[in-house]
Amino acid sequence: MVAAMKTVPSSKHVHPQGDSLSQAFSISSAPIPVDTYGGRVHVAWDPQAAVIPLGQVPFFIEFLKTADLFAPWVRDCPLTYHSPNAPPSIAVLGTLFLSILSGHHRYAHRTTIRTDGVNPALLGMRKGCSEDSVAEPWGPSTRSPAPRGCRRISCGVMSPYSPTPWSLDVDVTVKPLYGHQEGAEVGYNRHKPGRPSHTYHTYFIGNLRVALDVEGRPGKQTAAAYTRPGMW
Repeated sequence: MVAAMKTVPSSKHVHPQGDSLSQAFSISSAPIPVDTYGGRVHVAWDPQAAVIPLGQVPFFIEFLKTADLFAPWVRDCPLTYHSPNAPPSIAVLGTLFLSILSGHHRYAHRTTIRTDGVNPALLGMRKGCSEDSVAEPWGPSTRSPAPRGCRRISCGVMSPYSPTPWSLDVDVTVKPLYGHQEGAEVGYNRHKPGRPSHTYHTYFIGNLRVALDVEGRPGKQTAAAYTRPGMW
């Protein structure tokens, strides 16, 4: 007995079409008003201009002002300077803030913030600082209270998560070093055996991937015994 099989013509569209592009993702031709620490500015998009890494910073600064996060950080951070020519705290913290958003991975890159004539003013700064002025207050915690002050401020920002149960994730990253840097020691490093390194102990809120703190240690201190004191 032979069964006849009927061929069903395939549809032109196998999968249903998705939603149309939302108007929220379209580029607005009109300037967008943004409230910053330097006053209200209007952001306009130029499709023909080159892409820059800090194009979205005005909107993030507006978020910081609306949520009242940047000004308390500057006010409560215990920066200590004794020179009459020392830069103000907002210039030091603002330069560090913009350097992190720019993705700088070397100290010398911070100097480029001094040539930025737009974003520092949006934070209420007159201009950026040099790399030496930014690095001065961030010495070891035994000599400078700035790292401890930032941890206290960070805990205040994370306090809304306290009533909700969450998990703490700890991650240790090995960073190979080249040249002579403080704390560089030969430890566990399978990618660059024998190369001095630092270890970064990072504490995350599970699922949210929000970093609570990052603690830098010498290359030999990769075990959990070195993570525990900073975690508690």
